[in-house]
Amino acid sequence: MKKQLMGGDTDFDRVLPEYGRKKLLMYADSFRDLANTFLDIQKEEEAQPVGDRQEYLWKRRLVENRDLMADHLNEMAQIMTKVAEEAYRFIHMSERKVKQLAHALKEEDVLLKEVYLLEKENGHKEIYLIMRSGKGTSPAVDEVGNLLSVLLNLRLVPSKSSSIFVGKEWGNYQYIEEPGFHVLTGVAKAVKETERMSGDNYSFLEVREGTLTAVLSDGMGSGEKACKDSEFVIDFMEKFLEAGFGKETAVQMINGALIAGGESQNMSTLDLCQMDLYTGVCEFIKIGSAPSYIKRENLVEQISARNLPLGVFYEIDMETVKRRLVDGDYVIMLSDGILDALSQGIGEEMLPEMLGKIALKNPAEIANHILNFCLHQSKGRVRDDMTVMVTGIWENL
Repeated sequence: MKKQLMGGDTDFDRVLPEYGRKKLLMYADSFRDLANTFLDIQKEEEAQPVGDRQEYLWKRRLVENRDLMADHLNEMAQIMTKVAEEAYRFIHMSERKVKQLAHALKEEDVLLKEVYLLEKENGHKEIYLIMRSGKGTSPAVDEVGNLLSVLLNLRLVPSKSSSIFVGKEWGNYQYIEEPGFHVLTGVAKAVKETERMSGDNYSFLEVREGTLTAVLSDGMGSGEKACKDSEFVIDFMEKFLEAGFGKETAVQMINGALIAGGESQNMSTLDLCQMDLYTGVCEFIKIGSAPSYIKRENLVEQISARNLPLGVFYEIDMETVKRRLVDGDYVIMLSDGILDALSQGIGEEMLPEMLGKIALKNPAEIANHILNFCLHQSKGRVRDDMTVMVTGIWENL
């Protein structure tokens, strides 16, 4: 590995050794074959005549369960294939450059043992160092990142998993190429006046470096039952995304789980916005949710979808909407309670105009301003849970 590093650029190499890669691809093929088996059985049974209504309903439920299982198996196969094919490329670092890094770090009381500069298939660069602090005060990993950025002519920041300081023992430290954008978020909430807890739940999560996902779910009704349903949606969306599932598949799996929840109805909306902080591209998925808005100075675009919430039908109408954000844009996500409050005053159709007039810059202040404005429209009444999520995005200078 060190010879490759010092000798020059190499072709993209697989992360996994060949034996492990082949085993993983074999497992993926097995999952795909099993998924196809479910679908083949389904085609055979669909050709058979159906008796009474009860038998039809039973077969219909069986078909939906098989579809769900086949989708899950295919997604698992896709994740395994993605891991098996993941690749990187070593970037040439001359021996002189490595010595220069070691000398500069030593000046900051940091001892360098090994360094590797890699490029991933998406073009983003990462640097891995094995280092430790000297006898003096342990420097912050941020300070080391600033030094590396100057010496390598790359804008590098510590990965989210990094410690705050360089330890006294030898350790691995990862630095990634700084995204082109950074974000700030803000939330404002109000609980329905007859309830103790909100039926709305939300989350901001970074499932991978350089990506922010904002998720909002509004459970059917209000109170503890609604809170439990929306909390289920948020919790499992976090788990599925962190495990590597795609957004669309995660939504399908959560919908299937809600439908299979028993005789009681388990319905919740889903409003999801995922932002790529390297490119500024954001993707919306909206299932039964209130409109979202992109605010660019005094211009406002509404993002909406007319479909039913999760937990109603097995087949859900899901469409991904893409937009490119620029410096100073805001993404505003709302629960239905906000629109209900507006309907008691100026009307929800006036919301884009109101958003366009907001001159505040801090996302938390914007969220509170929107909530207070809506409470004023409803004369202080909170007839439904109200949640406002605001994400502001700015270019890194």
